[in-house]
Amino acid sequence: MTQTARPDPARTPSRNDHARPGPAPSGAVRPARRGLVPWWAVVSAALSPVLVTAGWLVADAVQPASYDPIRKTVSVMSGYAGTDRWIMTGALLLVGGCQLLTAAGLAGVRMRARILLAVAGLSGIGIALSPEPVLGSTPQHVAWTSLGAVAIAVWPAFVARRGRPRPLILGSYGCAVVTAVFLVLLGWLVIETQGGSDLGLAERLSVSVETCWPFVVAVALRQTTRPRTDPGPPSIAAIRSRHNQQAAGDGLVRERHM
Repeated sequence: MTQTARPDPARTPSRNDHARPGPAPSGAVRPARRGLVPWWAVVSAALSPVLVTAGWLVADAVQPASYDPIRKTVSVMSGYAGTDRWIMTGALLLVGGCQLLTAAGLAGVRMRARILLAVAGLSGIGIALSPEPVLGSTPQHVAWTSLGAVAIAVWPAFVARRGRPRPLILGSYGCAVVTAVFLVLLGWLVIETQGGSDLGLAERLSVSVETCWPFVVAVALRQTTRPRTDPGPPSIAAIRSRHNQQAAGDGLVRERHM
């Protein structure tokens, strides 16, 4: 009587062989996690402080000697009393557009924070489109200026992330510290509007500092949610060992039912 040959565990295919996908190739990039900040949002956030600071520096240089940048605001340079007012007006329009673009790309923060940043961007555009007259100001210009100053000052408070992972600087304490600093700058600006002699300085410092924060947030979020590279498949020995164990188990089950 011929004895049925036992199946070779090393050669017997497992019923799970066709169900298990092969190992990922070395260096494969896993799918990006939700909340990834695109590169163009980082670029637009970086351009905002550069454009606004370069704008008032260049505009200051072409103003007459009677213009005092420590006492007078940048709105004077974009108003009808300014020399080459297109310089500061163009800078305000570009900064407002960059903030709108940044708000659209910051998917890693809550929607209310993105809306508030968009409000700040619209306020910058509104300031540029409602220039000050030669003397005094207009209600539209005052409204856009006030809205933009408040929005960008309190914006860090809405950026705080509670979930994991989160950068330390975007935690509750980090955002609270930044918000406190921005509120101090806002308070200084409000005080200077009441006849102070450093209104221009307070406005320039506040705008240049506060427009840097969206860039910090964008970079921190992009570093946190960057796609990870697969280190490669496990060793060949580990794969064979696991396969042989499964094949041996399948062979014993078949032998019992014979």
